[in-house]
Amino acid sequence: MSKKPKFNRDQVISNATNLYWEKGYHATSMRNLQDAIDMRPGSIYAEFGSKDGVFKASLQHYAQLGIGQLHSIRAETSSPLGTLKTFVKQAVIDTQVGAPSCMCMLAKTVAELTDEQEDLLNVAKESLKSVENEFASLIVEAQKMGEVAVEKNASELARFVQIQITGLRMYAKTNDDNLPLEKMINELFDHYPF
Repeated sequence: MSKKPKFNRDQVISNATNLYWEKGYHATSMRNLQDAIDMRPGSIYAEFGSKDGVFKASLQHYAQLGIGQLHSIRAETSSPLGTLKTFVKQAVIDTQVGAPSCMCMLAKTVAELTDEQEDLLNVAKESLKSVENEFASLIVEAQKMGEVAVEKNASELARFVQIQITGLRMYAKTNDDNLPLEKMINELFDHYPF
């Protein structure tokens, strides 16, 4: 009979996600990881294969959190476009104080990794694409409801939203001023390209 693990895998991945989000891949040592997830190297290797395996699980977890958040907002909002706007506000404004890093973990990872970590880089890119696809689905729904013109390309609009989130987060991080972020986000949806 196999032994049951003495840890909660979901909690381990959640703790690792917060650590990697805050420090990044390269600045996270094996010791940092052990302390954050309360596992010894042998257990980490047995469960995840390596430090990279934990990072890969963290990237996927982070993307699923974003998609889950999007679905939760949609369940409480009558407007698909309103859902997207609320998500962008939460992603940009709430992360200034309520997250380990002001930057999106996936965007931070893509900026940090090189071709030497191609496998992890691909996981981050695929995760970003999965979130972008969720945006596109919402935009198609908004088109069916008459909130967005049907001649607009949903994939291009979804890409635009993804770029705006990344840009606004970075801009907010590099400016100490009280930025009118909510106003800026409202203008994204009230004007071009929506």
